[in-house]
Amino acid sequence: MDLNYVKRLMKLLSESEVDEIEIEEEGKRIRLARHAATAPEVPSWYPPFGVNPVAVQGVPVTPPSVAFPSATPPSPEGAGYHEIKSPIVGTFYRAPSPDAVPFVQVGSSIQPGTALCIIEAMKLMNEIEADVAGKIVKILAENGQPVEYDQTLFLVEKS
Repeated sequence: MDLNYVKRLMKLLSESEVDEIEIEEEGKRIRLARHAATAPEVPSWYPPFGVNPVAVQGVPVTPPSVAFPSATPPSPEGAGYHEIKSPIVGTFYRAPSPDAVPFVQVGSSIQPGTALCIIEAMKLMNEIEADVAGKIVKILAENGQPVEYDQTLFLVEKS
């Protein structure tokens, strides 16, 4: 590839809103990216690579304790609620489309088979249905946010 050609591509990239260009011609391949991937940020408490933490100040370095929330939040008080959990990993949606009314709200009465939400996984929209009759007490997932397998999505007061 001609250096002037590469320079023109770089100028085109900088003047456009495209973040990346990849071209292959005559067995040669070039990839230009506006923002190069950055190395992960190293915590300030972590010593440089190859340095013994004990030798830095004579005291072992202990990383700060971090508490990670569990995928399933604890049930609210009065733990007599039925939990409807995600059967798959994906993105949680409360409505069939962005401008549509949500399937259910807090206080909605449901029957087995009532559509509650959609979980998108691998570009497939999976409608999640109620498995019990009752009333929605709490919606634990946020619209448009990822959910994990077996994460509680809804709390239902059985009827």
